[in-house]
Amino acid sequence: MHRRFIDYLIISFKGIAMGAADVVPGVSGGTIAFISGIYEELIESIDKINLSVFKVWKKEGFKTAWKSINGNFLLALFSGIAISILSLAKLIKWLLHNEPILLWSFFFGLVLASILYIAKQIKGWSVKIILAIIITSVLSYFITLAEPFASPESPFYLLFCGFIAIIAMILPGVSGAFILLILGAYQIAIDTINNLVEGLTTGNMALFKDAFLKFVLLAIGAVIGLKVFSKALNWMFKHHKNLTLAILTGFMIGSLNKIWPWKQVLKTRIDSKGEEVTLLDKSILPSSYDGDNQIVMAIIFIVIGFAAILILESLGKQKNNA
Repeated sequence: MHRRFIDYLIISFKGIAMGAADVVPGVSGGTIAFISGIYEELIESIDKINLSVFKVWKKEGFKTAWKSINGNFLLALFSGIAISILSLAKLIKWLLHNEPILLWSFFFGLVLASILYIAKQIKGWSVKIILAIIITSVLSYFITLAEPFASPESPFYLLFCGFIAIIAMILPGVSGAFILLILGAYQIAIDTINNLVEGLTTGNMALFKDAFLKFVLLAIGAVIGLKVFSKALNWMFKHHKNLTLAILTGFMIGSLNKIWPWKQVLKTRIDSKGEEVTLLDKSILPSSYDGDNQIVMAIIFIVIGFAAILILESLGKQKNNA
């Protein structure tokens, strides 16, 4: 596939959108990849990365090896993801603290539209497909009810968190950030990103060194998880596409509970900075919300999120018809 510079720039913007989604618990970057039409290419490209690439490099040169793994596509996409995560971590953290209802409303609309989009891709409905959606919806829902648990910041645990989180990040409907939240490592991950940037920009090498070490451990776990899971997912899409889409649809339906804008706090905990943060909450009706439920603005942001997916879908159709 021949691509121009503008095509790779668009792929980078899709990566930025994926990175932004991955920062927020409840939203999956994989969903953005699926909606924007690059999901299967992403999984297939990652699956091509193996030791045989070095043999191709040795025999036919770097250019051939790079082309064999769709290197330009992966570089453009992951550059966008990295830029987004590094630059938006502080903003997302601020929005979660100051405008949670509006932020969650936007993502609720986005995921709601994503469910309809992915479900529409299923060709040939059957009892097996319907059961898969029901079972995964229930499973995903109960995952959203799980209580996060505190965890030591040990190297092995960070590797494990990176491994598990990346699997969720590339799976539409399942949020890697939420998995980190359940594992008790979400705050560590966000602080790591913020400290990495702060240490680099302020010249605080002690802060940078500590953050970089944690970042590398999370990254190594993520690379291993990405490689292991991409092969299984690539096989599923090639041999059982309808069932795979049904499973993804179910996971997204169940995840709606986690990103419902109106919550009642059940438990809190003290984080590493001595601040009180939510440990466990539950979804409630807007009328039962303690404080300004911002119902009108929330509905507007749900519509905006829903419309964003329709626009992406429309752009995707125009590109395919061109």
